[in-house]
Amino acid sequence: MKLLTRIAQHAARNPEQTAFRTEDQVLNYRLLWDRSSRLASLIHATQLERQTPIVVYGHMGTDMPVSFLACVKAGHPYIPVDTSIPMERVRLIVEKSGARLVINTTDSMLDFNNVTVLHVPTLQLEQEELIGNEYWVKPDEVFYIIYTSGSTGNPKGVQITAANLQSFTDWMTGDFPLDLGKVFLNQAPFSFDLSVMDFYPALQSGGTIHTLEREVINKPKLLFENLSRSALQIWTSTPSFVQMCFPNPDFNQKMLPELEVFLFCGEVLPLAVAKELKERFPRARIFNTYGPTEATVAVTSIEITEELLAKEKALPVGYPKSDMRIFVMDELGNPLPEGEKGELILAGPSVSKGYLGEPLLTENAFGIINGMNAYRTGDAGFIQDGLVYCQGRLDYQIKLHGYRMELEEIEFHLNQSDYIKSAIVIPYAPNEEIEYLIAAVVPAEHSFDKEYKLTAAIRKDLALRLPAYMIPRKFTYYTAIPMTMNGKADRKKMKEEVFA
Repeated sequence: MKLLTRIAQHAARNPEQTAFRTEDQVLNYRLLWDRSSRLASLIHATQLERQTPIVVYGHMGTDMPVSFLACVKAGHPYIPVDTSIPMERVRLIVEKSGARLVINTTDSMLDFNNVTVLHVPTLQLEQEELIGNEYWVKPDEVFYIIYTSGSTGNPKGVQITAANLQSFTDWMTGDFPLDLGKVFLNQAPFSFDLSVMDFYPALQSGGTIHTLEREVINKPKLLFENLSRSALQIWTSTPSFVQMCFPNPDFNQKMLPELEVFLFCGEVLPLAVAKELKERFPRARIFNTYGPTEATVAVTSIEITEELLAKEKALPVGYPKSDMRIFVMDELGNPLPEGEKGELILAGPSVSKGYLGEPLLTENAFGIINGMNAYRTGDAGFIQDGLVYCQGRLDYQIKLHGYRMELEEIEFHLNQSDYIKSAIVIPYAPNEEIEYLIAAVVPAEHSFDKEYKLTAAIRKDLALRLPAYMIPRKFTYYTAIPMTMNGKADRKKMKEEVFA
């Protein structure tokens, strides 16, 4: 595989070049390649059936990239699982994926039924033999699996092949101004596919991945101290994250004098955010991109210029990458003419082979168009003069602060709570962009004398089953959820009541 071959070449030519760094750890290309090969040998020795998924558990430590490469060198897809994910959900992912091996990169001890756990920090990898490239994941085999929110309360595993990933990284390193040896920001946890946008283009181009760990992000003083000494050149994040930096007036070109490129993905890039960035970083170029996890991170791009900012009210998500086709179709699957709004359908070599172990879900979302793998995004949009515009979801799937989630999954878990009789989730989006989630709840019998105590109990309950970003910010309480004539929750009426 070209990507792995390039990393090997960087390790041979520039062994001391930093490949990956955290606040207090540094991993050069020599160590990345050597340790991952030795760990791959250890994985191979477990005699797992080829392509059996391996869960890699951790946060931003240097053992994470080592483990990812080790899995694919041994012929297995990896499933990145961040430490912020509740353990019940981790167990569900391990069970649903059929993983027989978990690589634990943390200091915590993990235990799963009938699943082997390799605790990387305690392994003496220097004693392992180096593994050859004959075991590497093949182009049509699965390279990684990312679990996204699912409408039945269960997460869905999106399978990305080596060929899918190679199409993406070739596009990133070929069509964007990402020269060799640049320093890339890695802000997103590895269980979120935005992280792929910086991780693999950086490694393919011999660059350095500069990670921001959760503890740093959550403390503004630490965050800006970190950024000011980062020497960042390529910034990759959601628009929400860069917007979070705006309250600090010192967040500008002076703080990051070497910054050349902003890459945005994961959610809508508001016009106001792009304009402010232009003022703060006049020498940097800004790119807006779009794509679901099922099509390997992103499939469109456009540079945000002063001219574009002057003429647009809502920014386009860009032109399709050269090997992809994007269609706009109506509910019956008929192509719509230019400028007409419908569902965005993506076709080409970036499109996933489907959801792991979910044939019905795969059949409903994926297909073949003109001999190419195609994916029904569920996103509303239109194409004008070759430019793609995305206008939100057609269903109840949303993006909030860059995280994609199904409202039905959150509702499923709300309704599992002993404190709740019924509930629906309403996105609060005063200016088209979703700011937070509101839970409209009919409570079950309880002994709390104050609503805030009930809310605290429900939040605690949800935290056992859902990541923090999926828990509604606001809870409102009602005696009943209104119904439509066909017996469904009347979301429109409920929304009017919540916002009244």
